[in-house]
Amino acid sequence: MAEFPRIRMVGLAGLLVQFGDKMSEPANRAAIAFRAAIDTQNWPEVRETSTSLVSTFVSADLAATAPEALTEKLQALVGTTDWFSAPLPDGRTLWEIPTLYGTDAAPQLEEAAQAAGVSPETAIQELSSARVRVLTIGFAPGQPYTGELPPHWNIPRQQALTKSVPAGALVVAIRQLIIFTNASPTGWRHVGQTAFRTFRPHHATPFALSPGDELCFPSVSTAEFDDIMQGDTSGNGGAQRQVLA
Repeated sequence: MAEFPRIRMVGLAGLLVQFGDKMSEPANRAAIAFRAAIDTQNWPEVRETSTSLVSTFVSADLAATAPEALTEKLQALVGTTDWFSAPLPDGRTLWEIPTLYGTDAAPQLEEAAQAAGVSPETAIQELSSARVRVLTIGFAPGQPYTGELPPHWNIPRQQALTKSVPAGALVVAIRQLIIFTNASPTGWRHVGQTAFRTFRPHHATPFALSPGDELCFPSVSTAEFDDIMQGDTSGNGGAQRQVLA
């Protein structure tokens, strides 16, 4: 990673601090930790910050703010620590989200297991015991990309799209899991179904998840899942929430 971090202009919209050119745990850690550090600076020219898988975006009006001056500030902050091994911010959340694997509710579990080289039973055991990080939010409001799973889950996307998976669908590809915000077509394989809602427009905090949060997907039975669907009105889908120090 000797060529990173790298700072680039994004037109006049702001600056992008890149910590890698492909997904890796250290680069994602760096992006999340660096964003948190920028937010503590309260620089007046910075309008907002966000992260992608391996980058931090700093929104600023570069027509009104000299890009060189903001770049200098960012370079100085970059030099204060090794961001690739920096601790993740405090106040993150761990969610344990009950998940129904397989059945007609998530019909591509066996196909995904075969692609990963494991049995369906092993796939459920591995996915239900995994603890993954929200790497970034994207594609739809509040929708998390989470990972990384073990290397044998580096399965490709499908060549053809599934016409639609429902809101709360847990899908897998390229060592990552996504919980879908809305019903949507996808090339990722539908392996589990949750009642968790990632986007809650009428809540004070519409996005349930933030980059750096952690998720587990414990397995539940069809009967348990039906009870959750019938009884939950919060959008948590029976999930348990814990704040991480």
